Amino acid sequence: MSKRQTWSHIVLAFATALVIGAALGSIVQTQINLLALRGLGVEIGAGAWFATTLEDLAKFGPVYLVMFGVGFLLSQLVAMTLTRHKLHAWRRLVCSLAAVVGLWATFTLVDALAPPPTLIAATRSSGGMLAKLVTAAIAGWLFATMATESSGSNRKTGSATALLLIALLVAPSDQALAQSGPGYRLETVVSGLEHPWSLAFLPDGRMLVTERPGRLRIITADGELQPEPVAGVPEVFSEAQAGLFEVLPARNFPESGHIYLSYACGAAQANHTCLARGRLESGRLEDVDELFRASPAKVGAVHYGGRMAWLEDGTLLLTLGDGFDYREQAQRLDSHIGTIVRLNADGSAPEDNPFVDNPEALPEIFSYGHRNVQGLVVDKSSGQVFAHEHGPRGGDEINRIEGGKNYGWPVATHGLDYTWARVTPFTEYPGTEQPVLHWTPSIAPSGMTRYDGDQFPQWQGDLLVGGLVTRAAHRVEMDADGARERERLFEELGERIRDIRTGPDGAVYLLTDNADGRLVRVVPEPQ
Repeated sequence: MSKRQTWSHIVLAFATALVIGAALGSIVQTQINLLALRGLGVEIGAGAWFATTLEDLAKFGPVYLVMFGVGFLLSQLVAMTLTRHKLHAWRRLVCSLAAVVGLWATFTLVDALAPPPTLIAATRSSGGMLAKLVTAAIAGWLFATMATESSGSNRKTGSATALLLIALLVAPSDQALAQSGPGYRLETVVSGLEHPWSLAFLPDGRMLVTERPGRLRIITADGELQPEPVAGVPEVFSEAQAGLFEVLPARNFPESGHIYLSYACGAAQANHTCLARGRLESGRLEDVDELFRASPAKVGAVHYGGRMAWLEDGTLLLTLGDGFDYREQAQRLDSHIGTIVRLNADGSAPEDNPFVDNPEALPEIFSYGHRNVQGLVVDKSSGQVFAHEHGPRGGDEINRIEGGKNYGWPVATHGLDYTWARVTPFTEYPGTEQPVLHWTPSIAPSGMTRYDGDQFPQWQGDLLVGGLVTRAAHRVEMDADGARERERLFEELGERIRDIRTGPDGAVYLLTDNADGRLVRVVPEPQ
């Protein structure tokens, strides 16, 4: 065989092993995800199981092919170099072990650089990681075998297999809408806020703003940002999405001076969403008490929830995220992860909560099956609770929240994982609630108000939802039949909208999520 034929044979062997290794990795990913759902009691028929496996090959497969390919190429170059002479007889074993090391290094690097704690869902467990590494070993062994052999029949078989699998790996495409509306003016109230997260209005005209790194700021009634943060704020775990979240005045704030803060507490290897209450007095918090701490602790610094709202009966709703790597716990009633909890003003569980009589459930849970709720509104006239939550790649939802209901995550969702892998075969499932509206592709919703002011009568009763990805606010019209998006607003800001509120003056207030964030007031355009 000539040198040119030898190299072409090695390249073909590598391409075949690469595609087969990526396909096996995709298949393993799907089986582990579906088995996790089955462990929750979800019934998945053979047809849905097979269809999900094929869909993942088409959508997740190309992503994994690239990820797997980088480590596989480098590892096999090293392995072939080492076995060129003395270790030639050990080539299959060396190539297999090198492929395992290459994939493990790739996963480690990707998880260190990507925002989610674990990008490939199957590798959340040691068993899943081992299964993925076995597929790499198979690919390494196959490459070494094909590269060593020189028969034309092997080349033709490998080529046909590679072409067949490549035909399955076809990436999807997404589409988005864009629209804006006139009739308003944007006014910057203050700037210089570091990743502001939440806005609250006090009866005397002052405003409170949280900054994610752990600071609580006061804006005077004249619109001036006090230079010094409020002292006495609880210690906050600040990293990635973790930090200080919502600030909410007590219903009896004029008498008690109490404010409530939600925040991440703990450390990277063991943290929680926490709730504290303190008395705001002369620019500091006094008598600060931790009232609630979500259980169990989790690793990583994403998906905390953290939004709060008062119900008419004086109880408090607090949203809690799924921690990204813990999505199956959103279906368990013995975990706060992926739930909305309802608390008394002192942090205790109300006696009429839906699961207080269930000895296997945590008494604080109000609803469950949530991913990461970052918008929460209680309609003043009806008492109806609306919440929105982040989906993964698509599947952002607006839901009507009712006590005791299951909102589906991760059993039912319209979204795909960030790698385009299916989270579940189902967009709806018996026993779970359907959203009144979902966005695919994702808008990354954050902050929400139901407009009830008098400055924009055309928005009266509509939900205004902040968008982080779209850098806009989404006006959503609600009625008895559901919800529909009517338009996108404030796109000219060109900034991530973290919070959106209806002010006491009827204006709309926005917080932009930047290192130099702003508080923006929206008022009607002068006629």
